[in-house]
Amino acid sequence: MCCLLCAECLTDTASCGCCLMKQTMHRMEEFFNMSLGELQHSLTETRSVLNNMRASRSAFSVALTDRRWCLGPFLSDQVIIYRHVFLNLGGNYNLFNGIFVAPRSGVYLLSLTVYSDSGSAGSHLAACATMMVNDQPAAILRDLNSQDQEDSSTSVQALMLSAGDTVKVVLPKGCFLCDSGNHYNTFTGVLLYSTD
Repeated sequence: MCCLLCAECLTDTASCGCCLMKQTMHRMEEFFNMSLGELQHSLTETRSVLNNMRASRSAFSVALTDRRWCLGPFLSDQVIIYRHVFLNLGGNYNLFNGIFVAPRSGVYLLSLTVYSDSGSAGSHLAACATMMVNDQPAAILRDLNSQDQEDSSTSVQALMLSAGDTVKVVLPKGCFLCDSGNHYNTFTGVLLYSTD
């Protein structure tokens, strides 16, 4: 018969091995319960981080239009409102005012491509736009000439944005962009990783 108290081990050597086995089993059970608790805590924390990552996903990609259409020229600078949406994950690009609002602080990849067609050879071409972050220029794309009938320009930048920062594209006065269903004029932003 196995002893419950190891003091019996001193008087009954046959029960000593059983007693040591019970002690070892008890220690293993305590360690297992402690490890299980730590694993459950880690799992809860990991799920929370994953849910926060899912909730903070932000990506948008928009194009000027789906049809043949020109925007501008205007007598003053105008915010470009992109009408065709490829993706607006998180809903942070506003389709009514053309402004993207960063939902979280982090590193964002922002891309802007502009294209225009002067209509005929020798006509003035003014394909230009400015990407503004918090009303400050972050990228200026300009092609003003009469040598090309059509031209394009692209800027891709990784920028650190804070939650609530705004990004928009402005068509400078006198410039114009032309597009078709081919989606030559695009504006894209992706949260690469959050810093908060």
